[in-house]
Amino acid sequence: MSKKVAFYTLGCKLNFSESSAIGRQFNDAGFETVPFTDQADVYLINTCSVTDHADKKCRKVVKEALKHSPNAYIAVVGCYAQLKPKEISEIPGVDIVLGAAEKFMIIDYITDLTKQEKTQIFNQDISEAKEFISSYSFGERTRTFLKVQDGCDYTCTFCTIPLARGASRSDTIAHVIDQANEIALSGVKEIVLTGVNLGDFGIRDGIREDKFFDLIQSLDKVEGIDRIRISSIEPNLLSNEIIEFVSQSNKFVPHFHIPLQSGCNKVLALMRRRYKRELYSERVATIKSLMPDCCIGVDVIVGFPGETHDDFLDTYNFLNELEVSYLHVFTYSERENTPAAEMKGAVPGSVRAERSKMLHILSEKKRRAFYETQIGKSTEVLFEADHKNGFMHGFSRNYVKVKAPYDPLLINEIKQIKFENIASDGDMEISEPAESLVH
Repeated sequence: MSKKVAFYTLGCKLNFSESSAIGRQFNDAGFETVPFTDQADVYLINTCSVTDHADKKCRKVVKEALKHSPNAYIAVVGCYAQLKPKEISEIPGVDIVLGAAEKFMIIDYITDLTKQEKTQIFNQDISEAKEFISSYSFGERTRTFLKVQDGCDYTCTFCTIPLARGASRSDTIAHVIDQANEIALSGVKEIVLTGVNLGDFGIRDGIREDKFFDLIQSLDKVEGIDRIRISSIEPNLLSNEIIEFVSQSNKFVPHFHIPLQSGCNKVLALMRRRYKRELYSERVATIKSLMPDCCIGVDVIVGFPGETHDDFLDTYNFLNELEVSYLHVFTYSERENTPAAEMKGAVPGSVRAERSKMLHILSEKKRRAFYETQIGKSTEVLFEADHKNGFMHGFSRNYVKVKAPYDPLLINEIKQIKFENIASDGDMEISEPAESLVH
């Protein structure tokens, strides 16, 4: 009988694409992938260092894995594994910890599935992570996360990502196109482009060879993919030519996720961000002038060291007046080996929590206001496999989440629908999907 492997992925879309790529390596080595709740011979946990309590989350997942299969071999990879390998090695039950340069060679390291008396650590200095390893998610969703870039050369004072993933590096355009064609043959209808600093695409061996704009122009010509979505892009790298191109493209959808982090220029400078809020508002205005129905998401951090009450109100009022659709709110937490952790003016935890709550409420208001502008309009929705309580969900091109009675025939289908009203749970209710397929 073949050995079984199960995965648990914490964090971003990039981690999901990489877990899927590692999963294919296991499959090629003769392993069967099973759900995390099943008994498996190997459990692989792909960790994140961006959100709070990485250690606590990792411990909990390890504990759950051993509940399902007490003698299973436990492997931990990902950003947290690169930053804190010794900390992870002290979690009971962990057999191996692999750093950023080692995780894609996991099959070479796992030669014996016997539980280890002492956790093995294979973790080179992050400067050794120079090679770009391509990956894309597959099998779990109707959308595929396609990794085209990794690492970051920016030096934001709050961020550990350069320490966890290394310098900026990218795939070649030719190889990305090959992978997109491979994805198209699988029947997936939407590709989400992912990377650590996606707009910085084009660097190989420390030399810039291409631009992100070159990549999206090439991807727009791929046959068999209905939609391409840009996951997240820095405002200073989101050029007007990219915005204009997306506005005229049939494949690239009207949805941008643009990190802001603060609406106060003083705090942006402390964060060492590469723009001021004026540039951000210009980008939003340009997008909305060309694509009035475009969905715009925003990352924002509250409670950064030195953020006064007035600074926070500056951010709140800036976001309140900005024509954006939703917020991803992060409460600042200190990270070792970052300049921000040593800064004066730490904001009390209770104040951070209160500011976070205010922005979460604002996000819900923004999302509802955006959805209200869509009521009565007809559009295309791609339905996903997930379903609960008799309902399934899908997303429009401009990222409006819709709900419909569960119908297995709708999974991975694009249907023409009409937005009717907003349900009590905040999702959009729709008219019956059209009988004929759009694609």
